[in-house]
Amino acid sequence: MGILTLQDALLLARERGFDLIQVTEKVSPPVCKIMDYGKYIYSLEKKEKANRVKTAGEIKGIRLRFNISPNDLETKAKQTEKFFKKGFKVKVELILRGREKALQNFARQKMNQFLEILEKQTPFKIERELKKEFRGFTIILAK
Repeated sequence: MGILTLQDALLLARERGFDLIQVTEKVSPPVCKIMDYGKYIYSLEKKEKANRVKTAGEIKGIRLRFNISPNDLETKAKQTEKFFKKGFKVKVELILRGREKALQNFARQKMNQFLEILEKQTPFKIERELKKEFRGFTIILAK
């Protein structure tokens, strides 16, 4: 509609039955819209909620087993690479059950083998070092 005075803009908004909403104040003259204030607030909340959902899923998980085959390790490494391309961090878990918990050195070797395969495919950095937990080992990786 162009540049209007404040009084003209308010009068035009009242004639149409809407509100005059200031969108941004960083420019001179400030940018305003003539629309329903309730709809404007609703759209802002909807955008904010959509942004919140995106940030909630920052870490993806990859689960490895104690007796995983080398081909399956490569498949998991490719999946990890896809997560990196989408901008996620990846939590890699190697789960140990029963007698497997007694063979922790072998489990560490499996995790290192996975990291070597992943290193050949894509560069990464370790966010959190390999850590022993109740169910096995975990490590957090980022691109």
